[in-house]
Amino acid sequence: MEMKSPLKKLSVLYVEDEAEIRKSLTVAIEDEFAKFITASDGNEGLKKFKKYKPDIVITDILMPIKNGLEMTKEIKEISKDTVVVILSAFSEKDKLLGAIDVGVDKYLIKPVYPDDLLTLLTNIAIQKFSLSNIMDIGRGYEFDTNRKILTKKGEPITLTRKEILFISFLVGHVGTFALHEDIKRSVWANKRVNDAAIRTFVKRIREKTDKDFIKNVPAIGYKISV
Repeated sequence: MEMKSPLKKLSVLYVEDEAEIRKSLTVAIEDEFAKFITASDGNEGLKKFKKYKPDIVITDILMPIKNGLEMTKEIKEISKDTVVVILSAFSEKDKLLGAIDVGVDKYLIKPVYPDDLLTLLTNIAIQKFSLSNIMDIGRGYEFDTNRKILTKKGEPITLTRKEILFISFLVGHVGTFALHEDIKRSVWANKRVNDAAIRTFVKRIREKTDKDFIKNVPAIGYKISV
């Protein structure tokens, strides 16, 4: 099973005038996105924004020709919903107030570490764009681990609350299997349920998916067949 990052659906414009910093961060994170565009100053950044219409803009403040705040102000006039993240060495109150005034959504103080930036952008993807982490189960099946939705070839499968709990539990046991007793505790909250009832329950899920979707491990438990 493979987890698909929500960032894979987003396009990003990164504006930074220092070539080495721009290159270093680009190499570190560009593969996480559907498209990663760079610019060396605010003027070039504005032009590329108009051309590519990215979901998120990441920009420095202090740059030649047009600084990051000036560029942000013009971007927000074009598209107020575009997310802008400021990366800057400035921590003075007036610079942060200026960023707020032009509509900057988030900011990070330099030096910026790739993992910190990716965490921030992932949170933005989930909160702002309602994108979630997707587990690729295989054979056309995907499970949204945040929204708890199972799809086959992009089409959602209607499941009951307990069926969702059951599949979530199996997905959480990638590479192994879920024991009968653990399933009863997680899905039925320790209420009395016999093995025959669980077999009937699993049969209903297979009818909604396919006969090989859930594999029985005799006398032990179940796992998702990948």
